[in-house]
Amino acid sequence: MTKQFERHRQAWTAEEIQKLHQFAKKGMALKAISKALTRSEESVKDRAKLDQLSIAKLR
Repeated sequence: MTKQFERHRQAWTAEEIQKLHQFAKKGMALKAISKALTRSEESVKDRAKLDQLSIAKLR
């Protein structure tokens, strides 16, 4: 049988939140931010929404 997929849900550190704010201000794309923070795109998107940040979309 296959194992059930579990989300790991690590808490955001103050340093990660600060970096997220900096990256969002610079206009970085979601994919680039998630890679830089080593977090999933969904996690980054949810945190940005919680902090009322807008993340640039690639065209």
